[in-house]
Amino acid sequence: MKVKNLVCMTVAALTTTVALAQPQTSLDVTKGPEKTTAAGTTTVTATIVAIEPATRTVTLKDGAGKVIRLEVGDETRNFDQLKVGDVVTTVYTKAISVSLAKKGGPRSGTQRLIQERAASGEKPGGTVGREVTVMADVVSVSPKLKTITVKGPQGSDVDLIVENPEQLKNIRKGDHVEVVYTESVAISVTPASTK
Repeated sequence: MKVKNLVCMTVAALTTTVALAQPQTSLDVTKGPEKTTAAGTTTVTATIVAIEPATRTVTLKDGAGKVIRLEVGDETRNFDQLKVGDVVTTVYTKAISVSLAKKGGPRSGTQRLIQERAASGEKPGGTVGREVTVMADVVSVSPKLKTITVKGPQGSDVDLIVENPEQLKNIRKGDHVEVVYTESVAISVTPASTK
């Protein structure tokens, strides 16, 4: 239940901060003969302009002047450490890794939750996310379209783009591939600068 609450809080924070400002975004792609990884990161910052301790509500304002109110749940440690002027930074990361090395075994899927909260006495913050690993069967390979179609453990087909033609040369219908998908949100608070 705590993980669910933390995920809900994080999604709310992410939605809120993305609505606040134009985020800074980066995309990194690493290509290899047997594995390709694509990772994207979006960073959004806002400043705390008001705090209502009774309702655990924080009002944030971005650099463009947009304001949003966010209720911070009881599961968030160290709420009393927040101060007006503190800067809240949200970093959202999404990555997918496709390993086209031939692997044995049946179709399967696992999920691992990622959760880290601020220590007692620190500014509130933490990371929440998930990592999903799927072993899938190759249903078809299309060098012309630079795609493979895989069937996952739930029986649904998914098309994956494979930019590196060398990878496609080694994959055949009936092979097994591993797909790892991760996403996480990290929220940190930087104390207000003292002038």
